[in-house]
Amino acid sequence: MDGVVGLGEAGKGGGGGGGVVEAAVTLEALRKKMSDFARERDWEQFHSPRNLLLALVGEVGELSEIFQWKGEVPKGLPGWGEREVEHLGEELADVLLYLVRLSDMCGVNLGKAALRKMELNARKYPVGQCRGSSKKHTHYSVAASDSGASGDDNNGNVGADSGKGQC
Repeated sequence: MDGVVGLGEAGKGGGGGGGVVEAAVTLEALRKKMSDFARERDWEQFHSPRNLLLALVGEVGELSEIFQWKGEVPKGLPGWGEREVEHLGEELADVLLYLVRLSDMCGVNLGKAALRKMELNARKYPVGQCRGSSKKHTHYSVAASDSGASGDDNNGNVGADSGKGQC
């Protein structure tokens, strides 16, 4: 993020809060906190959807670097040191914060959109047909696709096969 006015670095270094907050955090609370954070610094002028998307992609790249060359990593990250796990948390947080800010600047209710997408995926991937399988939704019976389970292709084309789903 060198030379870029952003949000992703805000949480690094532990500045401000003192300790780790253990309470559940809502997407709405993050959205409000991010909005206030940007406004206080007069950064809203830089937070166009395009700029936020590019920053998000950059943060995903930083997240990817953590896993690069490690091969498959088992659940729970056995063998990882405390600093490695802390760094992973920072990069995951950067990705989340930019995603929340991008959705806010685009006027998308991220929580509502995520729940809707999960409902669409549940129809595309019926438990009885795809349990334990990583095959694409087009592999399963026509009945599942005939029920309107294909959703949209993220371009508003209802019924189109986006080709992104995996069971």
